[in-house]
Amino acid sequence: MVARVLVTGGTGFIGQHLVPALLAAGHRPVLLLRETYAGDRLLPPILQALRPELELVYADLRNFNLTSRAVRQAQATHVLHLAAAGATDPFLPLDSAIRHNLYGTIHLLRACFETARTDQPAIQQLLLCRTPGELTTMNVYATSKLAAWNFCQMYAHTRGWPIIGAMIFQTYGIGQRPEAVVPAAFQAALAGADFPMTSGEQQRDWIYVGNVVTALLQALFTTLPPGSSFDVGSGQPRSVLEVVSKIYELVNSTGRPRPGLLPTRPGEVTVQCADVARTRELTGWEPTISLTAGLCQMYSDLQQQSAASPP
Repeated sequence: MVARVLVTGGTGFIGQHLVPALLAAGHRPVLLLRETYAGDRLLPPILQALRPELELVYADLRNFNLTSRAVRQAQATHVLHLAAAGATDPFLPLDSAIRHNLYGTIHLLRACFETARTDQPAIQQLLLCRTPGELTTMNVYATSKLAAWNFCQMYAHTRGWPIIGAMIFQTYGIGQRPEAVVPAAFQAALAGADFPMTSGEQQRDWIYVGNVVTALLQALFTTLPPGSSFDVGSGQPRSVLEVVSKIYELVNSTGRPRPGLLPTRPGEVTVQCADVARTRELTGWEPTISLTAGLCQMYSDLQQQSAASPP
C-alpha cells in the first residue's frame, strides 16, 4: 500500500533522514512547513535534491485554521509529528514552549480527527515523537511535551483517535545541530582540540538516527492500541564521557576530552535507558546498528561532507 504521510518537522535532524526513507519505501511524504518556505527559501540540501518528489503544505501549527487547511490539502493517510520547539534549547521561554508544543499538537490532532471532512481520507495512525525528559520533567521543553502527550492519551482513550507515541532517546548522526554533544565532540576531535565538558558521568541511551528511522516507519504502519507509547533506544546506556572518548579514539585526535570543566545542567538525570523489550513486543522492531558502528558511519559521513565542501 502506498501511504500519503503528512510530516511535521520534516526539515529537522530526524526528518531529513526520515523523508528520503519514506520515498525509498514507495510512500508519498507531504511536508507541513512554515510559510517562509512558500517563497524563495530553499529546503535543506538533502530535501532540496528530492524536491520534485515532495509535496508541500504550509501552516503555523500555532494557528488552528491554518493547520486545518494544511491537513485538508495534504489528504494524508498517516501522520508523523516530529515538530517541536526546544529540542536543543530545553529552557526556552514558557510561552513559546506551550504555544508550539502543546497548542501546536492539539491543533494538529483536532485538524486530523475532529474537523476532518468526508472528502478527506481517514487518517489511519498519527505518531507523535516524544522525549525521555518527560519522565522527569526537569525543564520547560520536556514538561510541555508531556502535557501534549497527556492530551494525546486523553483523545485516544476517550474518542478512540489512533494516536501513538515514540519516545526517542539520545539520537546522533550526520545533520545534527553542531551544538549537540556528538557533533561538537567530532568537531573538536577533528581539529585536534580539547573538549571541555561536564563530568560526563551521566549515562544516556545512544541511538543512531538510521535506527530511529526504521523504528518510526515500522511503528507507523503497524496498528497499535490508541494511546500506546514505545521507546526508541538501544537498551544499553553509556556515559557521555565514554562516548566522547570513543570519538577521540576513532579519529585518532591529538586533543582529549576534559571532563569536569563545565557545570552540570540543573536537574540533570543520572541514567536514561529505553525499554527495548516492550518496543519489540509492540512493534517487532529492534536496533541493528551498534554505537560503535553508528559513530563510524557518522565519521565517514563527516569526511565525505568535508571532501565535498568547497575549499
